[in-house]
Amino acid sequence: MDYLAMNELGLADQHGSFRGRMGRNKRTSYDETGGYKSKNLHAERRRREKLSNRLLTLRALVPIITNMNKGTIIEDAITYIQELKKNVEALTDMLQEMEASSSEEETKTRVSEIDASEEMKQCGIKEDVQVSNIDGDKLWIKIILEKKRGGFGRLMEKMACFGLELIDSNVTTSKGAMLVTACVEGAFGDNLTVQQTKELLTQIIKGI
Repeated sequence: MDYLAMNELGLADQHGSFRGRMGRNKRTSYDETGGYKSKNLHAERRRREKLSNRLLTLRALVPIITNMNKGTIIEDAITYIQELKKNVEALTDMLQEMEASSSEEETKTRVSEIDASEEMKQCGIKEDVQVSNIDGDKLWIKIILEKKRGGFGRLMEKMACFGLELIDSNVTTSKGAMLVTACVEGAFGDNLTVQQTKELLTQIIKGI
């Protein structure tokens, strides 16, 4: 192809040199490759910064770090997590043992209370409340109720809540029953009547 033809097609510059498509393609390819590498470098920097931040967070969570390099931080974190896992397993075993022991104790208590109730019935013993005057505002009480674990403590608590103060008391248990005898008076200086006190005590022992 002569110069005139190339000039008409726009493939020759003012000095007559050949300006082909390959030159433009090379420049375009170079520009695209450079941009791609630049994007990769930015992405790699962000990835490394993110990884460093996560390692710093991990280092802050692990109480003992033997060395500050990345590999050691990860190894120490793994060791710490394994120790935590062992502690969790040990505590879980202890909790299961405590729950089993508590359940067994509750079962024994229920069986004991059932036995006490049956024994009372077989012996013809019934729950009962007796109240009488002894001196001034003081009353003498006699209570027969089923023997239950913690029953006497709950009886005292409820009597105190209702303003009954024990001056002297005696507790005996026999044949599945608990016998409580005591002198009581009003904790706040109230005058206690026989009938009201009997009704109150009867209500209390039904709730125990």
